[in-house]
Amino acid sequence: MLELDLSTDIHALRSTFAEIKAVADVPALQADIQRLSAEAGAPDLWDDVEKAQKVTSALSHRQADLKRVTEIEQRLDDLEVLVELAVELEDEDSAAEARRELADLDETIGQLEVQTLLDGEYDDRAAVVTIRSGAGGDDATDFAEMLMRMYLRWAERHKYPVKVMDTSYAEGAGIKSATFEIDAPYAYGTLSVEAGTHRLARISPFGSADKRQTSFAAVEVIPVMEEAVEVEIPETDIRVDVFRSSGPGGQSVNTTDSAVRLTHIPTGIVVSMQNEKSQIQNRAAAMRVLQTRLLLLKREEEAAKKKELAGTITASWGDQMRSYFLYGQQLVKDLRTGYEVGNPAPVFDGDLDGFIAAGIRWRKRKDDD
Repeated sequence: MLELDLSTDIHALRSTFAEIKAVADVPALQADIQRLSAEAGAPDLWDDVEKAQKVTSALSHRQADLKRVTEIEQRLDDLEVLVELAVELEDEDSAAEARRELADLDETIGQLEVQTLLDGEYDDRAAVVTIRSGAGGDDATDFAEMLMRMYLRWAERHKYPVKVMDTSYAEGAGIKSATFEIDAPYAYGTLSVEAGTHRLARISPFGSADKRQTSFAAVEVIPVMEEAVEVEIPETDIRVDVFRSSGPGGQSVNTTDSAVRLTHIPTGIVVSMQNEKSQIQNRAAAMRVLQTRLLLLKREEEAAKKKELAGTITASWGDQMRSYFLYGQQLVKDLRTGYEVGNPAPVFDGDLDGFIAAGIRWRKRKDDD
């Protein structure tokens, strides 16, 4: 006789899911979707392109949130039916499928539970991620490119749209810096725990002495905020430089000076954009990011609290939050949470959910203390 008693596990998942569903506030989600759908259906919606994009993006995010909740509820119902069917028919294949589905649901609900901890002011926003190489020469610029690929693969795994806004290639290997936007619900709240200095230790592929090389890269994460337009920046406070966008090794990939670099003179904040086709579009995109950074800085100063949303990161010794060891004992370890993985390859291929979940829980505990 087939024994398959998963009722305790399923009940525990339903209990956790009920708490998540309450936080998600399904009736409010449905009301938002109805309102945004009406706005999206207006015949004159695209007369204002910027407004139309905000409406359609908000609608897409709300629909994704609701779909995630309803799909999990349906899967829990289906799992119970599958368990009953497996027991009734004494079908070992169905029993194995039920166990796999239970494990997968446990992981999915666990990830969604972590998302309920994202209750910060900007946590539900899309994110702009900037990666900068630090100390370490060619190893550091190569490491920066490895991190960029890691985050792009993470976004790809979750089917999140990504827009690369700027890439500054190094003369040798890798990149000096890169900026990209991940347009997904809670992208900022999720990825903000990745901000900080990342450290790589390995046998350098660029040296002849086969010595261990330590290199650094900084990751900055800021939210995409509609209210960034609240920040007025006098033209006299901005230095504008235009240049040709380039490819790897400095190779030119554009015959016009369409790329734009904005320097905010009072703060020293620099933003570069070269993804768009025209100089005007790149300047607008750069201004949007600059306004966001200045708004964050302004609000942090007004609150008289430690800068924590887009802090200054030195990308050197003494400031690292995660270490990647690619020699001897293969290991990736978060120095804040203690979470570690013994195989770096999947991590560099975008398997970051464990680190992110541990980081979000660590931050929540720290905030509650």
